Amino acid sequence: MSFTLARFILTSGISTQAGSTARNHGSLLLTPRARKFTTTAIPLAQKSSEELLVVVGGGAAGVFGAIRAKTLAPNLKVVVIEKGKPLSKVKISGGGRCNVTNGHCTDNLILAEHYPRGHKELRGSFFYTHGPMDTMSWFSDHGVKLKIEDDGRVFPVSNSSSSIIDCLMSEATRLGVSLQTGKAVTTASATSGGKFLIKIEKRTINYVEYVEADYLLIASGSSQQGYSLAAQLGHAIVDPVPSLFTFKIEDSQLAELSGVTFPKVKAKLKLDNVQSNIPQLTQVGPMLVTHWGFSGPVVLRLSAWGARNLFSSGYKGMLVVDFTPDLHIEDVKSILNKHKHQFVKQKAVNSCPSEFGLVKRFWKYILDRESLSEDLLWASVSNNSLISVASLLKHCTFKVTGKGQFKDEFVTAGGVPLSEIVLNTMESKIHSHLYFAGEVLNVDGVTGGFNFQNAWSGGYIAGTSIGKLAINAYLQEGVL
Repeated sequence: MSFTLARFILTSGISTQAGSTARNHGSLLLTPRARKFTTTAIPLAQKSSEELLVVVGGGAAGVFGAIRAKTLAPNLKVVVIEKGKPLSKVKISGGGRCNVTNGHCTDNLILAEHYPRGHKELRGSFFYTHGPMDTMSWFSDHGVKLKIEDDGRVFPVSNSSSSIIDCLMSEATRLGVSLQTGKAVTTASATSGGKFLIKIEKRTINYVEYVEADYLLIASGSSQQGYSLAAQLGHAIVDPVPSLFTFKIEDSQLAELSGVTFPKVKAKLKLDNVQSNIPQLTQVGPMLVTHWGFSGPVVLRLSAWGARNLFSSGYKGMLVVDFTPDLHIEDVKSILNKHKHQFVKQKAVNSCPSEFGLVKRFWKYILDRESLSEDLLWASVSNNSLISVASLLKHCTFKVTGKGQFKDEFVTAGGVPLSEIVLNTMESKIHSHLYFAGEVLNVDGVTGGFNFQNAWSGGYIAGTSIGKLAINAYLQEGVL
């Protein structure tokens, strides 16, 4: 295919050729003769000193990065390209409430430990530059009232993600950030002049643009688009696999307990392909029985830390649960023995020791697994049965047969390796002026607001780096 080099001034949907040879930041280049395309999206910068930042992805990291860059460098032209609806993940996260960040991790070293991919690398400057308290302050300063719930999760007081979306969109509009939806950046390459030639397509119509940008921020989440662009620009990609999901359990009796919650259990995930002891594959916290198996913070954390091993094992394994984690097994036996002698004439199924904090339905499930009759009185429960029940409460095994969904968060492990990024600027080590932020990187957190914090931090750092460079370029242009 042959191309004609051209420069276009785009106004009101009509493209006109300009013969000027001045600097052409944001210009449309390389229009193919063989096809006709609509070219109305990115207006040409009117001033030769105006540089262009193209942000790929209108999610949390992309929009926040765009806002930060434009805040520091008002003369920088900032265009966000989003193929779907902007901030769509923000809208549905946290059951539609948006779990903005986590307010219980003020120590950045402890905060970094909540990232299965990234817990070593993020101990440095990343959260010191922009951490959870900075995120909370930013939204508060921009009119969003926030609250910290008992488990540390931070939500808008309105309990609506719209508060976060409206805030970000309003600030982007106020600053003059251009947000263009229904488009995708399909190719990107570095030019000999140190810029980026970007191809933008709109799937719904016969439409292609080629734009030359001074800065490129890829913040496209876990979509293939971002991985493809990163690879085109020479970056490696760690194969993406799901993280943060529930466990499907093979147990017909367990399904009848759907809705039962446990405030605190200790659960250990055992996988055939993992021989070494991984501390993070044992977790303590709340757990929930679902129609298909288990969910809740404990299971979600296990799914995150075990994401790659679970993927390679076909999501097959063994879950070992301690339902009385604060009690030693000898204490459990003692409680059962005491209860037996105190309630000799009561049916065991109707009388569970209160120290265990178990609901009646689950207590019956435990007795059923030990084949103890519903009509059995405590007086008739043998010592061996007491020992067996105690052992089951402390060491109850479940066969994991697959993964379920977790609708509040959709997270992927994998992406651009952090070893290829300068984390105190989020700039690529391969190309100057190329930046990454958010889930496109090989970073993922456990549930509780940590994944959004990664997005806010990465976007802020990248936006700051770009904004400072753009300011310097603008000042130098003024001097010249």
